[in-house]
Amino acid sequence: MEKKLRDKLSSVGKRYTKKTPPFFKKLRTAGLVLAAIGTSIVAAPIALPAMAVTIGGYILLGGTVITAVSQTAVNEIDFEE
Repeated sequence: MEKKLRDKLSSVGKRYTKKTPPFFKKLRTAGLVLAAIGTSIVAAPIALPAMAVTIGGYILLGGTVITAVSQTAVNEIDFEE
């Protein structure tokens, strides 16, 4: 069981070091922008309605997930296991 988990973790590590395709680079940038917008809404120094803070939290979450998934995307030809 430990060996299988270790293999999966090493696979993710290899994916992070491989070249990211152009589409996913653009998607990663969009995710970073969304995360920045969400962070600025959540951490705003003025009092915002609870709904706005909740929406900001969801934008932040979506941006970080998009960024993480885009970073692990690689060309199938480049990645061999």
